[in-house]
Amino acid sequence: RCVEVFYIYFRAGRVEEPYVSITKKRQMPKDGYSEEIEKEVGQAEGKLCTHRSAFSRASVIQAFLGSAPQLTLQLYICVLQQEITAARSIFMVLSLLSIVYGALRCNILAIKIKYDDYDISVKPAAYLCIFMWRSFEIATRVTVLVLFSSVLQIWILPVVLVNFFGFFFYPWILFWQSKSPFPENIEKALSRVGTTIVLCLLTFLYAGINMFCWSAVQVKLNDPDLINKSQNWYRLTVYYMLRFIENAFLLLMWYIYKTDVYLYVCAPLLVLQLLISYCMAVLFMLVFYQFCHPCKKLFSSSISDGLLSCFKFLCFICKPPTSTILTDKAEVKCPENTDEARSSSKTIDSQKGISHQSVSSNA
Repeated sequence: RCVEVFYIYFRAGRVEEPYVSITKKRQMPKDGYSEEIEKEVGQAEGKLCTHRSAFSRASVIQAFLGSAPQLTLQLYICVLQQEITAARSIFMVLSLLSIVYGALRCNILAIKIKYDDYDISVKPAAYLCIFMWRSFEIATRVTVLVLFSSVLQIWILPVVLVNFFGFFFYPWILFWQSKSPFPENIEKALSRVGTTIVLCLLTFLYAGINMFCWSAVQVKLNDPDLINKSQNWYRLTVYYMLRFIENAFLLLMWYIYKTDVYLYVCAPLLVLQLLISYCMAVLFMLVFYQFCHPCKKLFSSSISDGLLSCFKFLCFICKPPTSTILTDKAEVKCPENTDEARSSSKTIDSQKGISHQSVSSNA
């Protein structure tokens, strides 16, 4: 692909192309109006776009199926040996940058797939927010897994398997619940077995991404494009809440069972730093979706509205029913009323006693 890209690029414009294709894109709405723009795309430009999309997908595959396990293994070795060499630190930094770049490309791909009808331009501020968001999220996740595996080597296997197979079978469970027919239009040359293998590889990559960070591209097997194009804030909120709880639990287990390897490490401070780093990742994600997303004008509801509805829902759950409040108030008032009644009855009895004594004395 690289050789063909350079060949097409240097030959572009020298020979007149026999035909061109016309693409129609819509601009982002301005003051409620959206114009449609027609653009001529030649064969060379179309092939270059195809190769660029292939490179983007290859970078995502290489990041989460190559660099992510490599970074985890290198950091695990450094922790056990209590030594970080210069060469190993360089490779760890390169692996981290590779994962962050793959996650960034995954975000851009998700935006372009969901809003394919629009002419999208991503600003530098959006790239910066995505980079900071993914850097904090991936670095925190890898560090938490390495710390937990360094003290509980056997128990890391169930954690990884539950995470991986949970995300692997989740799209299949949704597909079986929808009772949709088996997708046949992925590739005409593929048989039913080949299509199943392709879908399994797709969900395998999806599970590998969600092991380390939120997958911006959500797999939907009953969709013709195999991608869920709706913006689901509920699923995003549930993922980050569960991931935060899981990271906190793994750090707690590491803090309880930590060995002498961490003798010169301030464990409470490290736990606090990792939790704050994950919160920073969530903060940059919220800033991106609220202010820097290139298609934020197309959202049916903003991230602030989603958070407000979540807070209202939590307040509704935590708020006790009004009937119990009224009964509690009634129970509180009843003893006071009974005491007042008893005191009033006592005064009446005393008054009766005094009047009786006066009558008897007169007699």
